Amino acid sequence: MMSDAALSRPRLSLDQALMRGGLWLAAGFLAIFLVLPLGALLMRAFETPQGGFAGLANLAAYVTTPALLVAAWNSVWTAALTALIVVPLAFAFAYALTRSCMPTKPLFRAVMMLPLLAPSLLPALALIYLFGNQGMLRGLLMGNSIYGPIGIVVAQVFHCFPSAALILSVALSTADARLYEAAAALKASRARIFRTVTLPGARYGLVSAFVVVFTLVVTDFGIPKVIGGQFPVLATDVYKQVVGLQNFNMGAVVGLVLLLPAVIAYALDRWATRQRAATLSGRAVPLRPAPRRARDLPLLALCLVVAALLVGIVGVAVWGSLIRFWPYNLSLTLDNYDFTRFDAAGWSTVWLSVRMAALVAMIGSVIVFTIAYVLERGRQDGALPGMVRFAASVPLAVPGLVLGLAYVMFFNHPANPLGFLYGTLAILVLNSLVHFYTVCHLTAVTAIRQLDPEFEAVGASMRVPVWVTFWRVTVPICLPAILEIAVYLFVSAMTTVSAVIFLYGPDTKPASIAVVHMDEAGQASAAAAMAVVILGVTTAAKLGQLAVGAVVGRVTQAWRR
Repeated sequence: MMSDAALSRPRLSLDQALMRGGLWLAAGFLAIFLVLPLGALLMRAFETPQGGFAGLANLAAYVTTPALLVAAWNSVWTAALTALIVVPLAFAFAYALTRSCMPTKPLFRAVMMLPLLAPSLLPALALIYLFGNQGMLRGLLMGNSIYGPIGIVVAQVFHCFPSAALILSVALSTADARLYEAAAALKASRARIFRTVTLPGARYGLVSAFVVVFTLVVTDFGIPKVIGGQFPVLATDVYKQVVGLQNFNMGAVVGLVLLLPAVIAYALDRWATRQRAATLSGRAVPLRPAPRRARDLPLLALCLVVAALLVGIVGVAVWGSLIRFWPYNLSLTLDNYDFTRFDAAGWSTVWLSVRMAALVAMIGSVIVFTIAYVLERGRQDGALPGMVRFAASVPLAVPGLVLGLAYVMFFNHPANPLGFLYGTLAILVLNSLVHFYTVCHLTAVTAIRQLDPEFEAVGASMRVPVWVTFWRVTVPICLPAILEIAVYLFVSAMTTVSAVIFLYGPDTKPASIAVVHMDEAGQASAAAAMAVVILGVTTAAKLGQLAVGAVVGRVTQAWRR
């Protein structure tokens, strides 16, 4: 008779073949919807308008065009200035959340998340109500205009603050208490401990936060479009070249230039992430701060001011959405929410955005988690796993405008058999999924790595197919992470502008694009109303996640306790 090991070999071979097949499907998905479109963009940058080879002529034309170089410099210095403002402020806020004993920390964490739930255009619209040509507080600018670098930087500070604060909260929460005990035993002052222990321990988090903020500002389209005025930046230049001038070749060149700082920033962020991972040993003792009024009260005051500003910006946008006719008739009305008065599509843009975001969340969470599983639990031999891992990390370094432009050039090409996707809801779903893929992939990989590989080994020894183990063991245990991925994709798809600005059609216009069009038409109150509706939908999704997550946690995570 054959042994149990011999009997198990065919099943193991079938499982491994299935995992390898899944890996090839993952490679095909990322190749078609990421690598090939970016390749089409790269090729277009070196072509003539007639399709011939232009060599470096397009790049030479870019370098010798002063206006385009000015836009590149403007993007760099406004992004750097925003990061220099946001990172210290976010560090202080994160320090208060992780190293103090001040009250109402959960409330401050919730308020901190508000900008992530709102489209980037919302703070720009609020600033116009406050400091625009007819703004209530325009006198505070002392003759300067909010339309330009001032408005871009202030709005980006609001937009980027939670991203930096989240990164720095993680960096500060992984401190080793033994270092502080040793410093206290050596009679070091609190200022010296902060300078020699706290800051060095968080330095890689600071680098990562700076890089993330810099990248977000350089690649954002909504804020400079609404409040940038005549101040040129790379993101609006791409839009101008493609939509305004129909110069796709120069648009591709500007897209590549826009991609360059994002790639450099991404490389620095990866370096910082690896360095930070190596700073905490397995014997580290978690730091638990003790109450101290001299520290807690000033930090509480700081958090109150920051929270008031964040809520105030959102409040101004809500108020602006209820004004009858700014700035001449400030009586309140709900007429601005009757979107058919301002856009032929009316409320259908909202329902289309909800449908698109729901499809991105449902399809994306399945694809992301499945690819992460076959990568982590499949065989690691050969070059294929490494190539798929690299491709999965690329979207984080690709700005939404660049990916959208790449989709235009790839899917709109006459020779592409997938051209039927162009102008449909499907291409919006695919673009949004790929654009926000990397963060979700990292979340799924982290959740899967927390599970012991012995689950699969035991299943194989019992001749249980790998897909049964995946469905009955891995998925239920990882449900909280899958829910987090789904809600992240939903919120990101609802609020994105840059990723879909080139791809929507007459019947597939998302709500975030409707905000841009209403603002362009001078309908600021209607634009604010649409932005507030988007914020309401994403907030409801986040609250739903908390409610469902609590139930899922009790049902699927009881074994951890």
